[in-house]
Amino acid sequence: MENLKADIIIIAAGAAGLSAAVAAAQKGFSVVVFEKNAITGGTANKGMGPLGIESRHTRAKLLQPTKDEAFKAFMDYTHWRVDAKLVRAFLNKSGETIHWLESLGVEFVEPATYFSGSYSTWHLVKPEVGPPGPGGAATMMKILTQKALDLGVTLYLESAVNQIIKEKDTVVGVFATNKEGHKVEARARAVIVATGGFGNSPEMIKEYAGFEVDNDIFPFRIPGVTGDGIKMAWAVGARKTEMSMELVYGMPDPLGVPPQLHEACRQPHLFVNYLGERFMNEAIMANVTFTGNALSLQKNKAGFLIFDEHILREMEKDFDTRNRVFPHTNFKGSSQVIDAYLKSGKGNFYVADTLDDLAQQTGINLENLKETVRSYNTYCQNGYDEQFNKERRYLRPLKGGKWYAGRHFPSAYGSAGGIKINEKAQVIGQDWLPIKGLYAVGTDACSIYGDSYPFIFPGTSMGFAITTGRIAVENIN
Repeated sequence: MENLKADIIIIAAGAAGLSAAVAAAQKGFSVVVFEKNAITGGTANKGMGPLGIESRHTRAKLLQPTKDEAFKAFMDYTHWRVDAKLVRAFLNKSGETIHWLESLGVEFVEPATYFSGSYSTWHLVKPEVGPPGPGGAATMMKILTQKALDLGVTLYLESAVNQIIKEKDTVVGVFATNKEGHKVEARARAVIVATGGFGNSPEMIKEYAGFEVDNDIFPFRIPGVTGDGIKMAWAVGARKTEMSMELVYGMPDPLGVPPQLHEACRQPHLFVNYLGERFMNEAIMANVTFTGNALSLQKNKAGFLIFDEHILREMEKDFDTRNRVFPHTNFKGSSQVIDAYLKSGKGNFYVADTLDDLAQQTGINLENLKETVRSYNTYCQNGYDEQFNKERRYLRPLKGGKWYAGRHFPSAYGSAGGIKINEKAQVIGQDWLPIKGLYAVGTDACSIYGDSYPFIFPGTSMGFAITTGRIAVENIN
């Protein structure tokens, strides 16, 4: 067995782990990082940027919120069912985290919102090539990786940690397996768990969040994010937190659907469930968390966005809503896009000549659907939605011709929660006291959302990961 010694051992090299590694090396600690995948970055490689409150960018543009305003809004949103001290520590430090990242060479384009009504807290990473967008934060992860190596961090790729070593009441290291298949025992004064949650573990998602992957939820499945760190922390006495999915919604395989089509099917038109009934005010569809919540309560956890050829013609000119992830403004060339997608056979989008045919293709209850369309058209004609009070400007009657429907399910960027920590990122044991030598950061310990991801603060998950990575290191002596 190979034996290693370091001041700090970090399990996984995603946003949280790499941030902790760089921060620790800057303090002069010797650091060993074990990453079971062949590359670093984890979920952050698919992301766009972290949250920052009162960064120099938001202050320069006089953007809200302040730290105090953010704390109040965050706690109001979560109804105080979260650790207020941890929330405050994270939010207070998040702006300075942006400046720290810039000192390492990361560039940000602008503080952005996700949807109208959310705060401009999202610091979009400037990619090496092209505009900011999904995957742009991979540039930041490359910078963090190289900085860690430059500072002397020892990084073991394709090397999985199997067990946290605890002697009496203190964590003293880990057992791992390196890429050659050899056992490694690594000892340290502190171990930081940063494995990114359980967002690609169908078993844990079913047991702790109540969804069945590829049946009623279609999450972004990041290789290796299978709850390893959470289970290892539990094994040495860590308290559990509430666990959930960071819910959003969309057509299955959202990155495999043409983005114009995907966004056309997320506009505020008629949205029904399998029963053929409306179940929400479609104007809130831009808030992907609220829509994911609503979908999760429906039959088969699914819904259908329905429009006709007249509404399609309007979308060819302009979309009602747009967002920074899929920033398309219209559905030009819709016929070609739709025809090509239908030929692909991927499913979840339907075209019909009649409402009867649409119901037959989708499995929606026909009689209820006809009644829903009738009543919805009455609301449109009267300019008032008696059922859900949808804004008048979105009330467009369905006249027929061709009928279209996109089927949506809950999705998720990842999981939330698992390991209980305090505001110092120390792991809390069964006796409610910190376990000596053990810290957890990022998604593994992100239990600050209550029942819904706070998309009013875009960038929260990545911001929490990077900031708690730094917080953990600051509290290691």
